[in-house]
Amino acid sequence: MLVGIVFIALGFILMAGGGSDNPEVFNEEIYNFRRIRLAPTLVIIGLAIEIYAILAKPKK
Repeated sequence: MLVGIVFIALGFILMAGGGSDNPEVFNEEIYNFRRIRLAPTLVIIGLAIEIYAILAKPKK
């Protein structure tokens, strides 16, 4: 489960930032690959790992 939490946390960290100090200036950096594709993919992978960790039967 810790691996899933790490993936989710890393995804949210990669999504952070990209804002502008001046609200009059639009920052195109908010639409880069890291925030639009990579970070949400990491969050979804982390959620899938968590679901698997919860539903998997422990080996005896």
